[in-house]
Amino acid sequence: MSSKERPTLGGTRIKTRKRNIAAPLDPAAFADAVVQIYLDNAGDLELVAKSIESADLNFSRYGDTFFEVVFTGGRTQPGTTKPDEGERHPYSIIDCEPTREIILPSVIYTQKILRRKPFLIKNLENVMRRFLQSLELFEENERKKLAIFTALAFSQKLSGLPPETVFQPLLKDNLVAKGIVLSFITDFFKEYLVDNSLDDLISILKRGKMEENLMEFFPSAKRSAEGFSEHFSKEGLIPLVEYNEKKIFEVKLKEMKSALTTQIAEEADMSEVIDTVKQRVKDAKLPDIEIVRILWDVLMDAVQWSGKNQQQNANSALRQVKTWAQLLNTFCTSGKLELELLYKVQMQCYEDAKLMKLFPEIVRSLYDQDVLAEDTILHWFRKGTNPKGRQTFVKALEPFVNWLEEAEEEE
Repeated sequence: MSSKERPTLGGTRIKTRKRNIAAPLDPAAFADAVVQIYLDNAGDLELVAKSIESADLNFSRYGDTFFEVVFTGGRTQPGTTKPDEGERHPYSIIDCEPTREIILPSVIYTQKILRRKPFLIKNLENVMRRFLQSLELFEENERKKLAIFTALAFSQKLSGLPPETVFQPLLKDNLVAKGIVLSFITDFFKEYLVDNSLDDLISILKRGKMEENLMEFFPSAKRSAEGFSEHFSKEGLIPLVEYNEKKIFEVKLKEMKSALTTQIAEEADMSEVIDTVKQRVKDAKLPDIEIVRILWDVLMDAVQWSGKNQQQNANSALRQVKTWAQLLNTFCTSGKLELELLYKVQMQCYEDAKLMKLFPEIVRSLYDQDVLAEDTILHWFRKGTNPKGRQTFVKALEPFVNWLEEAEEEE
């Protein structure tokens, strides 16, 4: 045995790795505790909120379960809306009357909870998404309560609730086909518009990526402009109907403008362009005034403008007028439409600096090509109502008007 003593471990602390031992999930006990808080306070949501705040419960772990209790009075079975075993309370959103006065306190209560526990917003999203995807499992009356709660949640600007959480889950084919989604979204629109403007609603739809896709809420058999107008008119949502009609109108104008732009750029045959305009007017039922405005916009947009050469700009504009005078003539069929064209020329020359000095020359060219009648020009000169640049343009056009009046007197 060696004379040297071997080192010993006496008195030395040996470090051992700590193991994370997860506590077993027990959502049933959590749900029962929350239910008991409701029962102890007889559904008084002010008192319930205070008790929830002071309760020693693991909300970060059982957030989904908490909102199941809020909405349905207890736990629901995984993946469904059916009640699970355990205690329940009768003060849930699903159990109350389907009116804003009764449901609003639940929205305010939820807002208070989220302000104190903002991490729960994700759990609210999870539960709402699951319920909305399973609307067919709720009774019609229960779906209306969910729609009212959702509308009031947005109206009250519930902390952080994103619109896509609501709208995107609704677009399940089977829900849409059965008309369940249309019924839900109609209740939502009606309730939201009680306290908010149509612009507010459109803003939510935009954020939810649904503004351009409102027809997707309709079953395929009713998915038409007429079906949209008929349904929401019947429901008293006239502003929404008017908004949609305006959107459709704008799309038709845009499509027509695009088609004309292509034909003008390709220097299509005059008769072909005229036929295109006539067909689109017939199909889309576009008003004559809008046609005149579009025609002028398209013709001027097609001009190759020079940045500095004013004479070149004048020649290009006058050449375009002369080339497509027949097109303008075909659709300027009355003094009212001629005057509208003249106002359009006035506005463009006012808004575009390079065209400011061309106004009298353009008007003279339109007169020479028989697009504008003498009476129209004189009416604009004497009684025109558009003030934009009017004083300047009247002065610039005065020599031409004097010539017209002298010629009229000689005749």
